[in-house]
Amino acid sequence: MAGEPRTLDGAGTSAALAAAALFGIGTPYAKRLLATAQPLLLSGLLYLGAGMALALSRPVAIRLRPDGETPLRRADLTTLAAIVLCGGILGPLLMLVGLHRVSGVVGALLLNLEAPFTMVLAVMLFGEHLGRRARVAVALIVLGAVVLSARGASGTSDAWGAVAIAAACACWAVDNNLTQRLSLRDPMAIGRAKSLAAGGCSLAAALTLGARLPAPPALLAALLLGAVSYGASLVLAIVAMRYIGAARQAAYFATAPFVGALAALPVLGERLGGREVAAGGLLVAGVALLVRERHAHVHTHDVMDHEHRHVHDAHHRHAHLPDDPPGEPHAHRHRHEPLTHAHAHSSDLHHRHHH
Repeated sequence: MAGEPRTLDGAGTSAALAAAALFGIGTPYAKRLLATAQPLLLSGLLYLGAGMALALSRPVAIRLRPDGETPLRRADLTTLAAIVLCGGILGPLLMLVGLHRVSGVVGALLLNLEAPFTMVLAVMLFGEHLGRRARVAVALIVLGAVVLSARGASGTSDAWGAVAIAAACACWAVDNNLTQRLSLRDPMAIGRAKSLAAGGCSLAAALTLGARLPAPPALLAALLLGAVSYGASLVLAIVAMRYIGAARQAAYFATAPFVGALAALPVLGERLGGREVAAGGLLVAGVALLVRERHAHVHTHDVMDHEHRHVHDAHHRHAHLPDDPPGEPHAHRHRHEPLTHAHAHSSDLHHRHHH
């Protein structure tokens, strides 16, 4: 049992890196689609593509995973609404307002604030923990993202534009941490609800402001790109948050711009320069350090009563009622009794304790 938490850490790390890769690969394709659609409209189409794909794939997911996940409950609606408002509506709106008032250089640099904002909230308000090695790894990753987004020119800036972009990053940081709080629920259900609501709001706003839908080929391309780059990426990110917490997931996701830069080589015909190589070295070093980080100590689990998909590992020793599903893994409401032990762990929702 002692090795199992590290296995879950590995699953979370793999999911986080895969989420970043899918999102990053989609960036140059989204840039090409900007020639056919206004940014807010394109954002809505990408989110709608994600939501539609997750809705259509639900029967397949149920067949592949008959043991199921814990569904969203009525008590989750307030948190889900806050996620949609912060991450799907306010974040994109504030970003667009800010990008209209600052240069592309300044905007790209400011957008890197999402990762540190997410980490600060995760540690200060949501009980996550980052050790010294993890903090160094995170710093390397964030620095690599900043180097990658810098274009070597002094961009023009506007105070209110900078504030708007910083506020957008703060909204996404709140979104990330609230999503982590729901990560024990069905990740496809969370992704579907968020994508459909955010996509519908963005599309409605864009059409109200006078934007027009692109031609059918570009429309289909946007929906398909959203299904993969947004939909699959979002589900994987939620899975990662379940196992490694929002702070570490944000650090891994900060590698997405480098993946996008690599994808831009064949897609957009761009070249890899010294700046990209330097940024890539920082990102690789940070990820390697974060993957190798080991956080283990004696800690105590308080009483906890909740519902999620699980197996009967060292953290799940409980009696079953006649109506509880058989087999493992399974999902049902259960109670964690107080437990003191030591093992390697991340800041998932079972490990929010004092250090």
